[in-house]
Amino acid sequence: QLQLTESGGGSVLAGESLTLSCAASGTAFGINSMGWFRQSPGKTREMVAMVGGGAARYANSAKGRFTITRRMETMTVDLQMNNLKPEATTVYYCTFSTMNGEDTWGPGTQVTVSS
Repeated sequence: QLQLTESGGGSVLAGESLTLSCAASGTAFGINSMGWFRQSPGKTREMVAMVGGGAARYANSAKGRFTITRRMETMTVDLQMNNLKPEATTVYYCTFSTMNGEDTWGPGTQVTVSS
């Protein structure tokens, strides 16, 4: 069974940077994409960045400022977030998806950006 653990969240000032990291443990077969989502209270979970099939996709709010990096040999995926804005404040979740559509989620890590 696959388990994910996020780290790197915290509190920063607007304009600063954070790098979120996600590490997988357990048995992982057929992982074809990894990514980061975020969710605020009362809102649906939204994609921030995904990588799979040799390509990365970003939410419009993340383009140009966020970079997702996947390391298959260590089963980790990082999200470098630069020039953070207060609206980025929320809980960020890591996810791994398999070719048969199974998704595994981490418990989440809080990011707080103060103006």
